[in-house]
Amino acid sequence: MAVDSTLPSPLGAPASGKDAKALQFIEEMTKKVDSVQQRVLREILSRNAETEYLKRFSLNGATDREAFKSRIPVVTYEDLQPDIQRIANGDKSPIFSVHPISEFLTSSGTSAGERKLMPTIHEELDRRQLLYSLLMPVMNRYVPGLDKGKGLYFLFVKASTKTPGGLLARPVLTSYYNSDHFKTRPYDPFNVYTSPNEAILCIDSFQSMYAQMLCGLIMRDEVLRVGAVFASGLLRAIHFLQTNWKELAHDIANGTLNPKVTDASVRECMKKILKPNLELAEFITRECSKEDWERIIVRIWPNTKYLDVIVTGAMAQYVPTLEYYSGGLPMACTMYASSECYFGLNLNPMCKPSEVAYTIMPNMAYFEFLPHEPSASRYVDLADVEIGKEYELIVTTYAGLCRYRVGDILRVTGFHNSAPQFSFVRRKNVLLSIESDKTDESELQNAIESASILLKEFNTSVVEYTSYADTKQIPGHYVIYWELLVKDSANAPTDDVLNQCCLQMEESLNSVYRQSRVADNSIGPLEIRVVQTGTFEELMDYAISRGASINQYKVPRCVSFTPIMELLDSRVVSKHFSPGLPHWTPERRR
Repeated sequence: MAVDSTLPSPLGAPASGKDAKALQFIEEMTKKVDSVQQRVLREILSRNAETEYLKRFSLNGATDREAFKSRIPVVTYEDLQPDIQRIANGDKSPIFSVHPISEFLTSSGTSAGERKLMPTIHEELDRRQLLYSLLMPVMNRYVPGLDKGKGLYFLFVKASTKTPGGLLARPVLTSYYNSDHFKTRPYDPFNVYTSPNEAILCIDSFQSMYAQMLCGLIMRDEVLRVGAVFASGLLRAIHFLQTNWKELAHDIANGTLNPKVTDASVRECMKKILKPNLELAEFITRECSKEDWERIIVRIWPNTKYLDVIVTGAMAQYVPTLEYYSGGLPMACTMYASSECYFGLNLNPMCKPSEVAYTIMPNMAYFEFLPHEPSASRYVDLADVEIGKEYELIVTTYAGLCRYRVGDILRVTGFHNSAPQFSFVRRKNVLLSIESDKTDESELQNAIESASILLKEFNTSVVEYTSYADTKQIPGHYVIYWELLVKDSANAPTDDVLNQCCLQMEESLNSVYRQSRVADNSIGPLEIRVVQTGTFEELMDYAISRGASINQYKVPRCVSFTPIMELLDSRVVSKHFSPGLPHWTPERRR
């Protein structure tokens, strides 16, 4: 437990009576973290005492931590997959939960292997809605007047599938947007969107994006915030505007709707919104026809106060590009969630992206933490984590997941009352390995950022990247695909500069990698392959065509699937290799 000297001051003044109630709830939950956690565990274990899973480990109705931790194992998805498959195939017996499994929430479908199916129960929607209801009361403390306008949010659904047993399987946001919690939500002046429900719920991503962008342009003066789920989703929207502004301007000028939008409900709702506006159409044409798209967000939507996007973890690399397009608007990371569980929120949403910390709400699930260090075996409770240490997150949910390894690595940065605040460090998975070297997502991101410094004098930045370990040759080597934003084609980085970027990346990698390069000669020179502009858009389109959700899609930071490799290699415009060896001595350890 943190000592009082580490505690920040309580949350500030609420914007309304409704906000005051929400902020008071946050205070109450974060002041008694351990007792709330004990209550949550008792509730989960008592209600699910008769499930097959808990009986399997002879819990015998016990609801205390000691019995729970001594008898119930910590598990991965692979451990649970046989039971999950039984439910998917139609087994309605209480395997994980005494409450009926209402549907499966799928993972994003962008990692290796099949999408994961996470069982959920209907009441989890209430729990997610509760967390959503806390976001704006917190934001209103920092940004006044959000009830005077609208939010332009690019939100999307994915077509649902059904398991052999007839249960729906869909991404968590598709589930939420299709629920009555979202579709019939009461009017809230602080949460008005430019996009009508019909556009958000259209499963065709082009038609949905077109209608949402068209509404955002028509209501441009009312927009106070612009957002998407991930930073990459907002950049996709900007690229969509770059590609389709002529058609959008035509529709605005004439009060018509592009015939490519065929969804009947979308066309019907757009009739009420579209009116001929030649002046606006001319403005859109004037701005979008310019070669320079710097600050395009505030040029089109001049009253925007902040961007609402996730820019932590793998999304951090989009920050410079978003700053370019937004003119340096603040980027708010508001919440931390996954298909398994909604975890918590950012109580200081206007902080810098590098300082984002999430406060885990103790009422959402029962949380444990495995110290991320060699031979760690002691699982720590939420109230007992220590500042500065990194942990792997373990959850036990009301839907019946018990001691489940989410795969996220978090670092404790502080406390709000007695509730710890965590920065998201990385996913646990290793990305690249040739032999004994192991490079994870965080290390690769840091190496990219280090090399990107060499591009600054050329007004160039890395807008997207992925990688793979090429072991077809001996020795194998790392291959990094870069898509660049070159803001001045007359001053583009030279081949020599890009070669130096390869070496700079190697200098930033861990000592095992550098030893393999220098002393063992077991890894060859790192290679950067620069791809055409728009290549990663094509990669996303391909992933979506194979079942990925546009909301939850994240560019895979390591690829091995042959069709993806072929797509990337067909778009390569130049190849560059490290011109020398990185520094390494036996004394240097990192």
